[in-house]
Amino acid sequence: MQDIISLLGVGTAHDVCIVGICGMGGIGKTTVAKALYNKFHQSFEASSFLPDVGETMQNNGMVSLQESLLSDISKTSMTEVSHVDRGISVISNRLRCRRVFVVIDDVNQVEQLKALAIDRDSFVLGSRVLITTRDEHLLKQLPVDSIYQVQVMDEEESIKLFSLHAFKTYWPPNEEYLKLSRRVVDCCGGLPLAFKVLSSFLVQRSTKFWVSEIKKLQTIPPLEVQEKLKISFDGLNDDTERVIFLDISCFHIGKEMDLVKQILDSCDLFPDSGIEALIQRCLVTFNKKNKLMMHDLLRDMGRAIVGEKCRDSSGKWSRVWRSEDSVEVLRDESGSDEIQGLTIDMWSLNLEKRAELRTSIC
Repeated sequence: MQDIISLLGVGTAHDVCIVGICGMGGIGKTTVAKALYNKFHQSFEASSFLPDVGETMQNNGMVSLQESLLSDISKTSMTEVSHVDRGISVISNRLRCRRVFVVIDDVNQVEQLKALAIDRDSFVLGSRVLITTRDEHLLKQLPVDSIYQVQVMDEEESIKLFSLHAFKTYWPPNEEYLKLSRRVVDCCGGLPLAFKVLSSFLVQRSTKFWVSEIKKLQTIPPLEVQEKLKISFDGLNDDTERVIFLDISCFHIGKEMDLVKQILDSCDLFPDSGIEALIQRCLVTFNKKNKLMMHDLLRDMGRAIVGEKCRDSSGKWSRVWRSEDSVEVLRDESGSDEIQGLTIDMWSLNLEKRAELRTSIC
C-alpha cells in the first residue's frame, strides 16, 4: 500500500494520475486496491469502485458498468444509458465536474477502459484512477503514469497471513503447527489466495489432518485456486500462446530463454511474441540469468489442464513431463497420437528404470 500511495501522490500532486496494479491471479491486487479506496475515497468530491469489471461486463454488459460509474460520481440514483457511445459522452461530462477517485478492478480489455471514458483528458486536475489487471500490456496501451507489479509474499509474511486465517492470530500457536504452517506456505509459493483457501480446510483441525492435506496439496492444488489462475490462461489471445504456456509448464521451467525460443521456433510457435504475451499477463517470468520461471501453482495448473482429459493414463496426455511416466509409455507402447512431447531425466531414474528405457528404445 505504501508503495502505491507514493505513486498516486494523493494530497501532494495536483495533476491527473493514473496508476496500474498488475500481477497474477490471487496475488492480492483487488485487496490492495480496495484498501486504498477505503483509505482515500472520502478525500475526493466523488468516488467509485467498480469490482470484477471483466466478469461484470460479460454477464451484464458494458452499459450496466457505465450506469454504475455514473451513479457513483453523480451521487444520485442510477442514471440510465441508452447505448455505450452515449454513456461515454455522459461519463466524460460528469468527470469534468468533480475531482474523483475511481478504482477499476480486474480489467481484461482496453475497450472496457475506453467505454468508461478512462482518459486523462476526461478528469479534473487532482483526480486519481487506479486500475487492476493481469495484463501489463493493457496498461501500457492506455497509457498509465506508473505500473506497480505486486510480488508474492516472503515466508514470514506468508506465515503471518496464513496464521491470521487459520488461527485468528498473527503466528501459529505452537511449534508443531508452525512447522506444518511452513510446509503449507511453501506449497503455496507466497500466493495470498491459496492461504485463504487452504486455511478454510485446516482451521480447527488436528495435526494428523494437516499432514494428510499437505501431502494431498503437493500433488493436487486446491480447485478454487486453479480456477482463479485458469482465468489468465483462458484469456490468452490464441491457441499458440496456450500451447507455449503448456509447453513451458511441462518442459521448460528453469531453462535459458534463448534455448526455449529455439525449441518453440522449431515447432512454428512464434516464441518471441508468444513468450512476451505470457510475461505481460504475469504467467511466466525470467530471472537475472535469463532463465524462464513460473509460479509453482501456475505450473501445476498447466499440468492439470494437460492431464484432465484422462487422469489415469499418461499415454493419452498431450505432454508427459515425469520421467517415470515417459518410461512407462515407451515400455508399454501406450502412447497415443495425442502426445506432442515427453521428457526423461536419466539421472532421476534408478538402474532398473534405465535398463527398461534402453530396452524400450531398442
